[in-house]
Amino acid sequence: MRGGDDRSGELFSYVDLEKRVRADHPLRSIRSIVNEALAALERDLAALYAPVGRPSIPPEKLLRAMLLPALYSIPSERQLMERLDYDLLFRWFVGLGVDDAVWDHSTFSKNRDRLLAGDIAAKFLAAVLGQPRVKRLLSSEHFSVDGTLIEAWASMKSFKPRDGSNEPPATGGGRNAEADFHGKKRSNETHASATDPDARLYRKGPGKEAKLCFIGHGLMENRSGLVVDAVLTEADGHAERVAALHVIEPHADRPRPITLGGDKGFDSADFVNELRSMNVIPHVAQNTSNRRSAIDGRTTRHPGYAVSQRIRKRIEEAFGWIKTVAGQRKTRFRGVARVGFAFTFAAAAYNLSGCQSCCRRPGDGQGSCLARGRERSPLQPDDRDGHLRPTTSPTWSKKPKSPSTGRKTKPPSATEFLQHPSRRSWSLVYRRERRRGRRAPPYTLGYGF
Repeated sequence: MRGGDDRSGELFSYVDLEKRVRADHPLRSIRSIVNEALAALERDLAALYAPVGRPSIPPEKLLRAMLLPALYSIPSERQLMERLDYDLLFRWFVGLGVDDAVWDHSTFSKNRDRLLAGDIAAKFLAAVLGQPRVKRLLSSEHFSVDGTLIEAWASMKSFKPRDGSNEPPATGGGRNAEADFHGKKRSNETHASATDPDARLYRKGPGKEAKLCFIGHGLMENRSGLVVDAVLTEADGHAERVAALHVIEPHADRPRPITLGGDKGFDSADFVNELRSMNVIPHVAQNTSNRRSAIDGRTTRHPGYAVSQRIRKRIEEAFGWIKTVAGQRKTRFRGVARVGFAFTFAAAAYNLSGCQSCCRRPGDGQGSCLARGRERSPLQPDDRDGHLRPTTSPTWSKKPKSPSTGRKTKPPSATEFLQHPSRRSWSLVYRRERRRGRRAPPYTLGYGF
């Protein structure tokens, strides 16, 4: 029998939002981790509000709503409020009922700025990483650091002289008049952006165009590829090395040395000496182009140096997700404080999207757990010199017997271990689990919901 095309809906609905979200939805595990992290930030959030007055947007709902633009690539807060109005999945994740009114976008923005005073983005990132389900995925010994450019919300026409003189003549009418900058010398010492004074003129490399931008810095642990710290600074030639020392210092306060991988931009004598004084082994790529590298054979002779150089490139996956899925390639905010808040919060969203399949509980739905089947890294710091050395492979946990003599053979050497076809490293485990479908590719994590 053909059903009727009835347009009138029911007056009342008795279906709970909890039942409308499927049991194995990825947002269930993310919401569980977020709720536990927000419970740990109860005192920090309470300190930002007065004990009396008109109630504002609850900070817990505010933070959960701020995760949705990063996870679903929503470009503006106007569109976020529109989606919250009719999307039941978004209402369930934020904590709004079916009949609850949605906030105005200007009210949402005003309440979001309140979180800048308490540095809530960095605390939220630390609270997410401090959850037991996420903490067991992290490495406390091996890290990688890098930086990426975040384009500022300002045009090149706003880059004007600080004293207001020698401005290029404008032709045409309107507020966006044409300007000719050919033959004009502009630098950060003599010019500044009228739209965003914190933005700096910076180029990525020789032959590249100069842009008004900031530099976002990320510290990644090498076991699961999660971002453990994220900061944003003004664009400067020394900003990456200074920020790297700032983010690695809290992790270096331990008796055993740790390792830090980086690209050729970190191959500086001052930076390498500063790391060694902090009990950090610099696994930095050698820069030998018309110069002498600060990294010598004392570091490169260890097998762990090659492993760190291979794994450090995974931090580009985090930067790619933050700039494409989370929409931070060109920021929508002005000032170092607001842009840094958005960058750090996007890093927390990346961690949530990356570990949601590994941290599911029985009540969060079914799904495979990568962390339970993850082998321990075959490289760990040496007890004597702190460098990485190969340890016993899971396949060699018991000494194998020789087929000819029946005697137990000695464990393999470092060369034999690295050349053995059954070796297991971080990158091989990552690619193997991704081929099995246990973890989605990093550039599509935001679209699979």
